[in-house]
Amino acid sequence: MTARTTRRTKAAQSRIAAVGAIAVAGALVLTGCGDQTKNDSNSSSTSSAPLAAKLPKAIRDAGVIKVGSDIAYAPVEFKDSSGKVVGIDPDLAAAMGKQLGVKFDFQNGTFDTLLTGLRSKRYDMAMSAMTDTKNRQDGVDSDTGKKVGEGVDFVDYFTAGVSIYTPKGKTQNIKTWSDLCGKKIVVQRGTVSEDMAKSESKKCTGGKKIAIESYDNDQQAQTRLRGGGADAGSSDFPVAAYAVKTSGGGKDFEIVGDQVEAAPYGIAVDKSNTQLRDALQAALDAIIKNGEYDKIIAKWGVDAGAVKTAVVNGGK
Repeated sequence: MTARTTRRTKAAQSRIAAVGAIAVAGALVLTGCGDQTKNDSNSSSTSSAPLAAKLPKAIRDAGVIKVGSDIAYAPVEFKDSSGKVVGIDPDLAAAMGKQLGVKFDFQNGTFDTLLTGLRSKRYDMAMSAMTDTKNRQDGVDSDTGKKVGEGVDFVDYFTAGVSIYTPKGKTQNIKTWSDLCGKKIVVQRGTVSEDMAKSESKKCTGGKKIAIESYDNDQQAQTRLRGGGADAGSSDFPVAAYAVKTSGGGKDFEIVGDQVEAAPYGIAVDKSNTQLRDALQAALDAIIKNGEYDKIIAKWGVDAGAVKTAVVNGGK
């Protein structure tokens, strides 16, 4: 989903060429969670997995990790033409599941409600192109600066920046965020793109603020831009590049300027669930070391965002 959270700290211009090679959906679609072992076989499959003992007993017994995710954010997570959940996140989760001996069950929800669902125990974890930030770690609302909860821990698994895109051939000389003053942008609610638009709008002079339209998911924002209802949109760079590549056969959008504010995507886990957090970190490290991680990242054409080790709470 865009790089989902508060502003990032560093430009990531070097990633543009490498990540821009994202291929068309149909050519890359992989099974999200795959055909997992049924519950009556969970006990044997879990016990034989190399990292099963690291999981909390309740999850080992259930054989399932419930994952909150906004499944409308291609190529990170989305549904293919048959309705299967596919993408970078489901594929990484499936590989981690082999290490842990459990199924990762992706459950759809709007992005800005995922952490609430995590706190209420609806999900065991959230994996949804969610940016790891100090505000989220500390449970601080990025708009008000006030503490609204206990926060979460993150296991970081990818790095991405934010990009602006426009209707193809209608860039209006937009190259940077400051060029959006006096124009309208569409974004997904609760994302870094929304936060950046709000922040940049405050800097605009002469009464020319940025008009911001926020939507429940990125696909709705893209539809609005495609229909001529805005001047620009913004998403995480992998998502923006994928939209540019696939929407209208590549005829609808184009990326303008450089991607900025690179930061890690993290798997969010309740702070009280340190055993699950550590098990996920161990599983991610295992697939990085055995090469499965690199194969998945390369399959989706996003090599430039790959990490070399699983870090807990690396966001700033």
